[in-house]
Amino acid sequence: MVSGTMAPRLVLLLLLLGSHLRPGSAVDSDSREGESRLYTAVIEVPNGGPWGDWAWPEMCPDGFFASGFSLKVGAPQGIPGDDTALNGVLLHCARGNAELNTHVVESQSGRWGAWSEPLWCLDGGFLTSFSLRVEDSRTPGDNTAANNVRFRCSGGEELEGPGLEWGEFGSWSDSCPKGVCDLQTKQEAPRGLRDDTALNDLRLFCCSS
Repeated sequence: MVSGTMAPRLVLLLLLLGSHLRPGSAVDSDSREGESRLYTAVIEVPNGGPWGDWAWPEMCPDGFFASGFSLKVGAPQGIPGDDTALNGVLLHCARGNAELNTHVVESQSGRWGAWSEPLWCLDGGFLTSFSLRVEDSRTPGDNTAANNVRFRCSGGEELEGPGLEWGEFGSWSDSCPKGVCDLQTKQEAPRGLRDDTALNDLRLFCCSS
């Protein structure tokens, strides 16, 4: 039994705890839980696939920006196989010399496929925007959702990943003023004997320092 003097204190403690555990409060804040670095903007594209859920975001260390990327791609499975195409994206974060000072970040990735070799921006540049290649829904049929990604660098060059060729590239996202520092993927969980699509959409975050 809680004494009369302890009851108000217990109620107050529960209210305080509840105020810090509101759904989405940590993710929506510019200073996310466990991260001291601030992001300045979120860049997205309008043509992402419809299946799955957003996974956790992963941020480059303080002072690092994404200078390159790798893709995890499931090879074509033929008939009657189940194609998943793009399964994951790695950002290669750099500060200074990209060959010697890098850090890799990954949001959730699908289980199928193999990772490609990194593609890098020239002259120490950073990734600033992206475009996603997505196959339209095929119902009934073998859906793949996201197939490939293009990135634009701060020096103006474009890098196209070694993904598959189903679907079309959509419009470019907005551009980060300095560079990309964080990514988040939308993944469909494995569905057993039913159709799998793996990665459906991508979201990137901009930092200024």
